[in-house]
Amino acid sequence: KEMKLEDLLQGVEPLRIAGDAGVEIEALTFDSRKAERGSLFFALEGEQSDGHDYIGAAVERGAAAVVCQRLPQECLPGVTYVVTADSHEAMGRMASAFYGYPSRRLKLVGVTGTNGKTTTATLLYDLFRGLGYKAGLISTVVYRIDTERVESTHTTPDALTLNRLLAQMADRGCDYCFMEVSSHSVVQRRIAGLEFAGGIFTNITHDHLDYHKTFAEYIRAKKLFFDGLPAGAFALTNIDDRNGRVMVQNTAARVSTLSLCGAADFRCRIVEMHLEGMELRVDGRELWVGFLGRFNAYNTLSVYAAAVLLGADREEVLRGISALRAVSGRFEAIRSPKGVTAIVDYAHTPDALQNVIDTINEIRRPGQKLYVVVGCGGNRDATKRPVMAAIAAAGGDLAVFTSDNPRKEDPDRILAQMREGVTEGERYL
Repeated sequence: KEMKLEDLLQGVEPLRIAGDAGVEIEALTFDSRKAERGSLFFALEGEQSDGHDYIGAAVERGAAAVVCQRLPQECLPGVTYVVTADSHEAMGRMASAFYGYPSRRLKLVGVTGTNGKTTTATLLYDLFRGLGYKAGLISTVVYRIDTERVESTHTTPDALTLNRLLAQMADRGCDYCFMEVSSHSVVQRRIAGLEFAGGIFTNITHDHLDYHKTFAEYIRAKKLFFDGLPAGAFALTNIDDRNGRVMVQNTAARVSTLSLCGAADFRCRIVEMHLEGMELRVDGRELWVGFLGRFNAYNTLSVYAAAVLLGADREEVLRGISALRAVSGRFEAIRSPKGVTAIVDYAHTPDALQNVIDTINEIRRPGQKLYVVVGCGGNRDATKRPVMAAIAAAGGDLAVFTSDNPRKEDPDRILAQMREGVTEGERYL
């Protein structure tokens, strides 16, 4: 595949072009080690390293052009240098052009929020496949191109991977793609150049403060996604969350609201809850689902509302949702022959852990003991460690602490920080 550099620059406003804008581009990369003859290299400023330091290496390997925020000291003849205000933004827009604007060739729906992104996106994918459509999925757990499974690397991949995946989906006839939109990806402009058919806000709680530094910055990152939605899209927001209305206050998209507590465009109430599932009343209709918990009632309502906003028939959607199964690792119940029930949940925030424990305590029978095994990963937001330990110790009969995946941190240090949250008299291992 070849495209002229000047054609890739549609929608980008370069500050300066040094060299021939008509040069043919055969590949895109932001990794100088993958640069080759005819490729375009993006020099990206990152947390750990600066791509501008590798411009020379990329050119040595044959890069025909470079997109950067400042020119290198030596500009070599025969290489075109494009200076932009933001290389990340330019990469998103140019990747979209290189792959034939794939987000215009299907209906792309983004799901953002602290908790519920994976479940909501995955259930939407499962629902629309069940309704007979071809669909794609981009989630923390896995990427899917219709039936093909592709291992996931990030919640939201880099702009080049993202546009390549969307192009593969569109080429295979996918009508929809449901993707998680992380706050990192919004700030790093990974979704620049994509055209969304809709956006969903689940909730926002304490997370990723290792990256965003303050809660206000974290909220701003989420809100930027909705600020960028086009007028023809929908913006679906959970107004039971105190930031639910803030998210959509500046969006050009059509705003729809959902609630379990009060008046909204889409409403839901939990009628009954058992270990096998729960009965819900959604928009005045009874519905049995095979998962449980108040948080899953929100996820179910989000899936129902989004499907209706995408034009699906309400009755078909309700039938489809009742056939869905819990997402792997999301409040997944496993029962032993001896009657012990293990519930697996990838709760990585204090709020998510509290939700899981509250739900179990609502449905466990008198005399049943609850052991909570909780881990905190290394090289991630350390401020939530004592908080999660405190929730685990207070919510069950016994808490068991682990360092989960310590990455490059000392596991004992992680456990020591978790123990800081436990008060005297509470049982833990």
